Amino acid sequence: MDVRETILDVIGGTPLVRLSRVTRDLGPVERRPTMLAKLEMLNPGGSVKDRIALGMIEAAERDGRLRPGGTIVEPTSGNTGHGLAIAAALKGYRCIFVMADKQSTEKQALLRAYGAEVVLCPTSVPPESPESYYSVARRLARDIPGAFQPDQYSNPENPAAHEVSTGPEIWSQTEGRITHFVCGVGTGGTITGTARYLKARRPDLVVVGADPEGSVLSGDTVRPYLTEGVGEDFFPATFDPALVDRWVRVSDRDSFVAARRLTREEGILAGESCGTALVAALEVGRELTEAGAGPEAVMVVLLPDTGRNYLSKLYTDEWMRQHGLLVSTGALVRVAALLREREESAALPPLVVARTTDTVGAAIERMQRFGISQMPVSEIEGDTIEGIVGSIAEKGLLERAFRDPALVGRTVGEAMDPPLPVVAEHASLDDAFALLSAGAPAVLAARAGHAVGVITKLDVLEYLAHHAAREA
Repeated sequence: MDVRETILDVIGGTPLVRLSRVTRDLGPVERRPTMLAKLEMLNPGGSVKDRIALGMIEAAERDGRLRPGGTIVEPTSGNTGHGLAIAAALKGYRCIFVMADKQSTEKQALLRAYGAEVVLCPTSVPPESPESYYSVARRLARDIPGAFQPDQYSNPENPAAHEVSTGPEIWSQTEGRITHFVCGVGTGGTITGTARYLKARRPDLVVVGADPEGSVLSGDTVRPYLTEGVGEDFFPATFDPALVDRWVRVSDRDSFVAARRLTREEGILAGESCGTALVAALEVGRELTEAGAGPEAVMVVLLPDTGRNYLSKLYTDEWMRQHGLLVSTGALVRVAALLREREESAALPPLVVARTTDTVGAAIERMQRFGISQMPVSEIEGDTIEGIVGSIAEKGLLERAFRDPALVGRTVGEAMDPPLPVVAEHASLDDAFALLSAGAPAVLAARAGHAVGVITKLDVLEYLAHHAAREA
């Protein structure tokens, strides 16, 4: 029989899953990198922290710092506590976990479910404050007889666990083809240990750190943020910043939106910090797509925990609304999605461009033939943004031709209006709609310096109406 002796034996070995839906807006599939998600929420405690919890406990048992009947005390955002609590339940240790009060009720309840005690401390105090969860944990570990504090922020077993498990798994699963590794950073153990192993085998590997706005790790000014389990207000000893090749700083709003996208589009119930990592991965993936890297670029993004810990926050619309995080439908949709759907549903070329040397009559005939009301105007062949010097609109031409019929025989360059505002293909519909609401008759979508389509208010309305009807 294929049977594991205890739940501890199923830690690690998490799968890689291809992300094929949230990456659609990056560009043509032949130019997009291969993006793979390492699903750490499939560990028994629901997060990547299971890997380090057992290692820290067993190391302490070996060197005598933790003895039978002892007490484990740890400051944690919840996930490390879950891993420690699982191991402690099997080994018979008492557990006290000290948490910041911003952590979700699910995380607190889950710790208590394993028999642990939970102490809450204010989030808005500096680390050196006697009220901070770091200080309270140190005090409890000092004052309780037989207490042991694993201290994931300085314990070398933290990065070591990833060097011997996470890194080798990713290397084997990608057959050594990984080119980019994207990971959120909190204690720094995951990115340090994993990158250390991978870079030893592929020195040109690009390691990307995903960090919340307000975290000191990426050099930001320390300030409160809502995303749990990632970022810090100090530099942990377990983190080696030299292993990070670049940083992507992510807002709470973008993190939460991305996590909800993972759940709704990929079926992966993701935690908040998964959203942080995904935003960073998509930013780098977009750059690789524009450079034409293609599927040979293999990016692994580590998704650290499950969304079950955040049902009362991230996945509750009322909580999201109270914190200004609930976004419109347009914020979740990329301009590229609208263009792609329009191309699939209409027998039209993606972009129709007039030349400055065309006659106005020829331009009007072209708009009628394709059933469009706007056209960008270029002074050169092709569709580069730098060549586009103006625009024409059916309404404006009609008004001017009505007053002066001779206009139809003149060149477009004599009759054109200013160029349409440009919005990146990967921007949200909210960004496009903001330009349209500000008075632009249409917006020009661009990819890598080339125009790829024109979007009007009617296009946005038809897209939203179509999707509202489909969801209903």
